[in-house]
Amino acid sequence: MELIAGDIGGTKSWLAWTTGEADNAMRLRFERVYASADFASAEALLRQFIADAQDAPRPDRLVLALPGPLHAQRVSLTNLDWTVDAGSLQTVLGIAGVHLINDFQAAAAGVAALSAADWVALNPQLAEPGGVRVITGAGTGLGLAFMLADDRGHYRTFATEGGHIDFAPASPVQARLLERLRGEYGHVSWERVASGSAMNDLYRFCCIEHERPLPNGAVDGAGLAARAESGDAAAEAALDLFVDLYGAWVGNVALLYRPHGGLYIAGGVSAHLRMRMQSARFMEAAVAKGRMRNVVERTPIFLVTSSRLGVAGALAVGQTMSRGQHPVPPFNQ
Repeated sequence: MELIAGDIGGTKSWLAWTTGEADNAMRLRFERVYASADFASAEALLRQFIADAQDAPRPDRLVLALPGPLHAQRVSLTNLDWTVDAGSLQTVLGIAGVHLINDFQAAAAGVAALSAADWVALNPQLAEPGGVRVITGAGTGLGLAFMLADDRGHYRTFATEGGHIDFAPASPVQARLLERLRGEYGHVSWERVASGSAMNDLYRFCCIEHERPLPNGAVDGAGLAARAESGDAAAEAALDLFVDLYGAWVGNVALLYRPHGGLYIAGGVSAHLRMRMQSARFMEAAVAKGRMRNVVERTPIFLVTSSRLGVAGALAVGQTMSRGQHPVPPFNQ
């Protein structure tokens, strides 16, 4: 079997091609990461990937993990101006089996393949076998999926668009942030404040708060970190604010799902801000839930540090489908 799997994001797209029999170990044939904005469509990206693989045989199956709400194997991406349709890709690329899944369904499948070196415990509580599990994470956007165990202890994953629920401030500073963003966007979701795409707005807000000049152009997460390293007080305040907001979001997720089987935090932003995520500040923001503080304190919370989580999960889904099983594989760890 020739399988292409991809984790498509608003910033980057990670594609991998494996070969082998579904019931045996798959061998990696080719793998590459692309800037998503360099391509006008998923079709253009995949054609480039297939060309770069050089003389590889025709793929049998394609599985793409995509950010956005899927309906009838079609999705308009949340942070990228693409619409992806499985049937259309099947026709234009000549691939017999094409399947689309939510990006955090793939991330959940990928967690099952992690080793102890691929995550760190932010709140080292004992995970309960068969307990609800959740994965959330800030990349370009803010994703969320939850996992429920069946009678055999096998987990099924359910995608959500939880990152788009209404943002609620937890301090006067956050209340001022909400008012500023409401004036610009109208609806303010958690993704507007706790994602890679939020960094520019957080920095501009903190520049105003600290009476500093606004930047001439947009500032992304890497630029914000560089400014903070150089002594920019507004940039440092923006990163602190992000940690507070992200921690509060994770605490909300813990209250919503009570994931005694583990709450996993993924996404590129988390990996880049690992030291800040491991700080006492993050967990204090997470557990600051008033009378429900102890619920979050009892939740096992893990930070995923592997950068291949999404593509590994998409590969796992593709291999499971080739064995004639449910497209979202069991989650065992």
